[in-house]
Amino acid sequence: MASIIKETESIKQAITLINLIDTSKFPRLLSRILQKLHLKAERSFSEQEEEKLQAALSLEKKDLQLVLETISFILEQAVYHSVKPAFLQQQLENIHVHRDKAEAFGVAWASAGPDTTDKFRQQMFAPKKLETVGWKLNLLMGQSTQAKMKSPQAVLELGVSSEECEGVEKLFIEFSHEELFAFYNKLETIQTQLDSLT
Repeated sequence: MASIIKETESIKQAITLINLIDTSKFPRLLSRILQKLHLKAERSFSEQEEEKLQAALSLEKKDLQLVLETISFILEQAVYHSVKPAFLQQQLENIHVHRDKAEAFGVAWASAGPDTTDKFRQQMFAPKKLETVGWKLNLLMGQSTQAKMKSPQAVLELGVSSEECEGVEKLFIEFSHEELFAFYNKLETIQTQLDSLT
């Protein structure tokens, strides 16, 4: 079987951070992520827990996010490809994950992998399909409290359809500049993950 994890720049950066995590704390981190991996709408850790994790793992917020997303991605690849623990461990060592961390992945996958895979299989998929994309720019020039204010807002209009309903449902999402930039970065991550699968 070919490599299931493509070594992109963000993966390399995340692996460097993962390799620095205290080996005694790493299995608990993996276990928690595996418990909630199948719950796409739910984060593995709350805001407060992430703040504690930052301190416990000595990571900046953005680095912690990268580590959590990468670990989730690796485990999702393991689910998608239905790999055995030894194969997962070898794949991780091939992309320069230290042996102790790769073994921790293997042990966690051996104990929770089958259950996690079953949870993914049991999920009912009724995806909505993106039909149209539109956008416009709104510029708020002032309010009663601030006369000279410029607040640009991008509004995305997504037309989605599903098998359950006829026609196209329109979703409107408003972004500030910072929110749009964060959304763009998330799309870049998704694109990288999709590219690694093809």
